Amino acid sequence: MRIAIIGTGLIGASVGLAARREGHSVAGFDPDERALAVASERGAVDEAAASLERVLDAADLSVVAAPVAQLVHTVEAVLAASAESCSITDVGSTKARVCAAASSPRFVGGHPVCGSEAHGPAHARADLFEGASWFLTPSHQTSAATHRLVHGFVASLGATPVAVDPTVHDRLVALTSHLPHALANLLVNQAGAARIDGHEPLAAAAGGSLRDMTRVAGSNPRIWVDIFLENSGAVREALGEHRRRIEQLEQALDAGDAGFLARWIGEAGRNRGRMLAEAYPDLGILQQLRVHVPDRPGVLAGITQALGAERINIKDFELQHVSPERGGTLRLFISGEGEAERAARLLEEQGYGVEVAPVVE
Repeated sequence: MRIAIIGTGLIGASVGLAARREGHSVAGFDPDERALAVASERGAVDEAAASLERVLDAADLSVVAAPVAQLVHTVEAVLAASAESCSITDVGSTKARVCAAASSPRFVGGHPVCGSEAHGPAHARADLFEGASWFLTPSHQTSAATHRLVHGFVASLGATPVAVDPTVHDRLVALTSHLPHALANLLVNQAGAARIDGHEPLAAAAGGSLRDMTRVAGSNPRIWVDIFLENSGAVREALGEHRRRIEQLEQALDAGDAGFLARWIGEAGRNRGRMLAEAYPDLGILQQLRVHVPDRPGVLAGITQALGAERINIKDFELQHVSPERGGTLRLFISGEGEAERAARLLEEQGYGVEVAPVVE
């Protein structure tokens, strides 16, 4: 199958790498010639096309990976310039407006729920979509053939296609993605603007909780300004519900209502457990190792190679960096208490301080 990628940023270039891995022919086009050149150097495209018309020549499927603000215009241009045999999808973070504008049986909206704080084709990965949910938002005009083609393509990249109404999609991501980004920015800006009896919170008291809560703060403004404005109605709805829940907490604090606080914390623990159970099917036996690591080149590679040599499978990991002087904490997620204890002994023998605990109590 010949795939046309329009937009060769992180997601577009990753689609190209994954599609080439599956044996597809991939042509790419990007108005940013530098991005297209990097994607070509990374092997994300077989052909770097000089125009939209050229990239669409003989394409079976076109994947539009343009910025959200340019999505509607780009999809409309692709529909006009492509052959009737070409199916079209996109990877934008919002769906209602583009799906309403692209009223064609050849179009089905899409959104892979993945990515990172990094951006640009230099950070593209062929395995970016493995295990990820990939929303598809067919309309009543989308043909069954287009839906089947895109559904199969998405699944071949390792993702799980999930069909959903475009408006429902935007409400879902407002709550699970856009609201967390908004709150991370609010929280870190509140701490950054505060002075408490002469102390600067970010310098004097910023611990793991603040770092965990604000990991996505300050994400690329060129992307997130457009997302917030494009999905402003759903984001405002999510913020309103969040405000109501803050008021409930304030009332409990004013009343000294320990019972409410206990139930509130317990509910949060259960909900987080449900979320983790979706991400880790073996959650019941998943253990986490907290390893203090120094800030020096090669530390992470040495740890992963040492555990790999002992055939200890790392399911996932997170690094919380403190400072160049203090290093940070590496959290390793490993299935099975016995395997976790074996990994801990191995790392302790190498001089690391290690703590083992269940992911969920």
